[in-house]
Amino acid sequence: MSLQILTDRVKNILGTDSGLDATVKFKTEEGSVFIDTKSVPNSVTNDDLEADCTFEVSTKNALKLIDGDLNAMMAYMTGKLKIDGDMGVAMKIAETFGGR
Repeated sequence: MSLQILTDRVKNILGTDSGLDATVKFKTEEGSVFIDTKSVPNSVTNDDLEADCTFEVSTKNALKLIDGDLNAMMAYMTGKLKIDGDMGVAMKIAETFGGR
């Protein structure tokens, strides 16, 4: 159920055209949230596809990151968040989702 909440929250934040021009995946214990911002309208699904940048994080901590209750840098340094792929994309995602 938390994965669906995460998916819905991501869809609401991104809207139809985020301008990110990248693919991103949140890989959680409940499944994946795949974000394709290269196409307009942006697409958010639970497909487990290859992405420019992958965030490996628990669903609970992903929601905390989006809400601004967990600092992304602190989560990364303490091992609660693992990032694989394009770090430039990771920084853009942090700006987009930070504190919402």
